[in-house]
Amino acid sequence: MELLHVYQNSTIILLLFLILGILLPIVALTLGRMLRPKVRDEAKETTYESGIEPFHDSRVQFNVRYYMFALLFVIFDVETIFLYPWAVAYNELGLFSLVEIVIFVAMLFIGLIYAWKKKVLTWI
Repeated sequence: MELLHVYQNSTIILLLFLILGILLPIVALTLGRMLRPKVRDEAKETTYESGIEPFHDSRVQFNVRYYMFALLFVIFDVETIFLYPWAVAYNELGLFSLVEIVIFVAMLFIGLIYAWKKKVLTWI
């Protein structure tokens, strides 16, 4: 009976958080809509609020290589995040974790070789 009581309390708390998670944004957005100033101005309807008309195309094209370089940086940065806790707890983890981390680093190294062969790492 005690377990059922704890389960019901957990369900009630979960439902309370769910209801609050739905109601709070709705109430905040509704209050914001009701309280904001409703003055319409011609300058507010332009592209930029400052009133200065754009004089050229705002699109700037970037080379795709920059994105690929950034993506590779993020991948290898995440690798460091995974390696650090393993290195700190190496004594407790044992040989099995050493094999796992070697496989992990080998897969990343294969990915680096693949990126190198596809000439993703060339800057020019």
